[in-house]
Amino acid sequence: MLFNSAVFIFAFLPLVVLVYFRLSASYPSHVAKTWLVAASLFFYGYWNPVYLPLILGSMCINYAIGLQLHRTIDSPLIRKYWLITGIVFNLGLLAYFKYADFFISNIAALTNHPWSSMDIALPLAISFFTFQQIAYLADCHQADTPGYRFTDYCLFVTFFPQLIAGPIVHHKEMMPQFPGTSAARLDWDNIASGLFIFSIGLFKKVVVADQFATWANAGFSADRILDIHEAWGASLSYTLQLYYDFSGYADMAIGAALLFNIRLPINFNSPYKAANIRDFWDRWHITLSRWLRDYLYIPLGGNRKGKARAHANLFMTFVLAGLWHGAAWTFVVWGIAHGILLSLHRFWRDAGFSMPRVLAWPLFLIWLNATMVIFRAESLADSWHILNSLFGFNGFTSNINPVTTSETYRYIAVFGAIALACPNTMQMLRWIPYEGRLVFKPNVPTTIAASSIALVALFFLLTTTGSEFLYFNF
Repeated sequence: MLFNSAVFIFAFLPLVVLVYFRLSASYPSHVAKTWLVAASLFFYGYWNPVYLPLILGSMCINYAIGLQLHRTIDSPLIRKYWLITGIVFNLGLLAYFKYADFFISNIAALTNHPWSSMDIALPLAISFFTFQQIAYLADCHQADTPGYRFTDYCLFVTFFPQLIAGPIVHHKEMMPQFPGTSAARLDWDNIASGLFIFSIGLFKKVVVADQFATWANAGFSADRILDIHEAWGASLSYTLQLYYDFSGYADMAIGAALLFNIRLPINFNSPYKAANIRDFWDRWHITLSRWLRDYLYIPLGGNRKGKARAHANLFMTFVLAGLWHGAAWTFVVWGIAHGILLSLHRFWRDAGFSMPRVLAWPLFLIWLNATMVIFRAESLADSWHILNSLFGFNGFTSNINPVTTSETYRYIAVFGAIALACPNTMQMLRWIPYEGRLVFKPNVPTTIAASSIALVALFFLLTTTGSEFLYFNF
């Protein structure tokens, strides 16, 4: 799938960019935006056109509810009902497509009744466009949105660089970029910067993440108990696979958006450099953390109703964050683990305690790697076996069909060091996120570097069997 997707993107992206700017130069802005919406829907439907009516229907209904929230600004009770209607609609769609089979299987297990599964296929990106539209409705309820045109709203939801796996964008940071005249002109600096960022992201995915995927999949799907050597190789491979896969997609999204003079928010900021759980969530999937804070934690009461309530809200937020990632108990337990540690970290901080970074950082990384085992495992039983192996409870050596090799650990050492110690893509390009400013200016050396990275990535893409982006599954 990745090969076909990448070939499609390389053919699709230049055509969309060229037509977009040609239309922008010759016609009113809504024509170019309509083209971009159509191209984004074609991109979405390329994998499975069956779910095109779903995203189209979702957009139309959410936009209509947003209009009602604007029209009833003087009727707080009616506005509240419209907001509840919108939230129920969006969560209902998510519950049906993502969680119906999960609930059926659990009810069947509890009642010992052979309920049959519905076998519902998960629509691509439903978690992302659902959260994005819930945030929009919440802001409409707070009278915090101007009256956007339907074309602008559709482009906000479907813009293809960020549709499939985020970032989860806010209307204030996206929609004002659409109608401006600056978006209608080719900007060669943006194109050069965008291609550079896109090349780095593609390299992360096909050269680094997909190689780690081979070792991670072998370890997590092994039909025997792993020894400590194999467990660490498999778990670290997955921890680094997830980082390079997701941050690679984030780079590709930012790079592709820059070709249209649109600046997406940064979604990663070297999360494995974090020495505690709070710092980690300030760096990992930043737009999801922001959404959870603004539209779940704060509405639950945040820290406004006492310390006990604040800890409960924090815990509940991350239990739901775990469930958002997938319909499985492994995700729920992963969310519980993060919620507990976040609460403990707040207790620790409020008590005035501290720990030297030289000790806190490795301890946190060990804990984080252990929770990644739960996140990746097929079941809680499998995660328990691998966690036991991580700490030597299942033996130290095994020469039977090893799932990791010395090459695995060389990859882990090299790319682990890069993730832990080197500047990230945005730091290299000196992106100033809160100002939306890119200091980087392309020159001959950076052009050669970008071309070399892109050629290596294309070689791997054409000569290896890749996999889809991990966050397509969430």
